[in-house]
Amino acid sequence: MPVILGIFLLVVIFVFAAIILSVLAAWVQAWGSGAYIKMTSLLGMKLLRKVPVMLITHARIQATKAGIDIDTDLLEAHYLARGNVINVVQALIAADKANIELSFQQAAAIDLAGRDILDAVATSVNPKVIDCPNPDKGSAFLDAVAKDGIRLLIKARVTVRTNLEQLVGGATEDTIIARVGQGIVSAVGSMTSYKNVLENPDHISQKVLESGLDAQTAFEIVSIDIADVSVAGTANTANVGAQLETERAEADKKMRQAEAEGRRAMAIAQEQEMRARVQEMQAKVIEAQAEVPKAIAQAFRDGNLGVMDFYKMQNVMADTSMRENLSGGDESGKTE
Repeated sequence: MPVILGIFLLVVIFVFAAIILSVLAAWVQAWGSGAYIKMTSLLGMKLLRKVPVMLITHARIQATKAGIDIDTDLLEAHYLARGNVINVVQALIAADKANIELSFQQAAAIDLAGRDILDAVATSVNPKVIDCPNPDKGSAFLDAVAKDGIRLLIKARVTVRTNLEQLVGGATEDTIIARVGQGIVSAVGSMTSYKNVLENPDHISQKVLESGLDAQTAFEIVSIDIADVSVAGTANTANVGAQLETERAEADKKMRQAEAEGRRAMAIAQEQEMRARVQEMQAKVIEAQAEVPKAIAQAFRDGNLGVMDFYKMQNVMADTSMRENLSGGDESGKTE
């Protein structure tokens, strides 16, 4: 029994020594780097929680050397939540060096949300440029139309930096591109002439920038720059302005011709109407003349008109007709 007990004790001591030796290197490395970790904590990581000891040790050493004190329990909890411990620690170090306020809880939440926290901090320190529209989506230019009907093709570049406070739940780059594109099209549409856009493209970018397009997004817009502005459909034309003015003059000419043709048609219609009215008046005159014989006959029957009176009236009418014929003959002779 003493021999068996001795062997058992040796086995236990050997196993315990092996466990101690497995974490001893991490303990020595942490102690020597000034990032002390308790031996019991290392044994708990190794035996109970199945957490990589060297990973947690290296993460704590990096943070400590950068002047950031992070408890190993937080690092373990983030690893057990399937987070990227090294990435979070490096992001905290970068944020601290850049004087950006970022806590471990906030960085861990961003990392667990699926965002690259290190890239977010880098973008916050060194803003990046986004093309609007995104050429990878199949469109290289924004299509906008000014009030004068001239179609413009515009390309913009948006400089953004990460808004760490809204990184979790904030809208992505696609939302920024869509909002900026909408703002540029709206701003161009409010311009009286396309010339205003070509002369002062900065007015467009300034107007869009003042619209607060980065609200509820994961980014803060630093600047919006108009990279390229061109008139659509005039790539092979040397003088775009001259061509547009010529086309506009031709359009005005056709419009005036159409208006003149409309007035001419109206005048013809009025002339036809007047002729119809003349014919109507002549018909009324003939109708009235047809009533004269009836009136004369009625006057005979009533005794209001005698035979001699009728003859006198006929003589007067004959004299009048003769005078009219003579006067017409004289006028024709004079004309000849």
